Amino acid sequence: MSETLSGKKVAFLLTDGFEDSELTSPWQAVTDAGASAVLVAPELGTLTGKNGHTQQVDIRAAEATSNNFDALVLPGGVVNADHLRMDADSVKLAHSFFEDHKPVGVICHGAWLLIEADVVRGRELTSYPSLKTDLVNAGANWVDEEVVVDSGLVSSRTPDDLPAFNAKLVEEIGEGEHEGQTP
Repeated sequence: MSETLSGKKVAFLLTDGFEDSELTSPWQAVTDAGASAVLVAPELGTLTGKNGHTQQVDIRAAEATSNNFDALVLPGGVVNADHLRMDADSVKLAHSFFEDHKPVGVICHGAWLLIEADVVRGRELTSYPSLKTDLVNAGANWVDEEVVVDSGLVSSRTPDDLPAFNAKLVEEIGEGEHEGQTP
């Protein structure tokens, strides 16, 4: 892959219980494109995915700001997403990427954090099917497609959608800030 994201810095926000491939595949895609990837979590230490992948946290969510990054990626996993949406610092960080018009990629259950951050109203996105009602109730237009792009917000349903998700994620990060990416 070319160095289309050279000089870009991408935050991956998650905690234990994440869907392994929803971290590792997009991480590989953005780093292959030349970006640096940073693991952000509520606490420092080593995180473990639901299938056993482990990775060291680089920075706590309380210490991270969207000013230090060009984009945010929210991997899924039921436990991961449920814990993140209850962490005020993670919610605040996610919201700040929308305030700063920066690209955000979300897959599977990761959209729960966006609901909590109150940034889905009026937006078109997809997710794991069980989140449809939650997203619609939060004001989103939910669609059942492998990847949806709405002004810098890239969303997908499951690990099966990762090739399409990764391609659109790299494209949106490469484009930079999006005027329509607002809370």
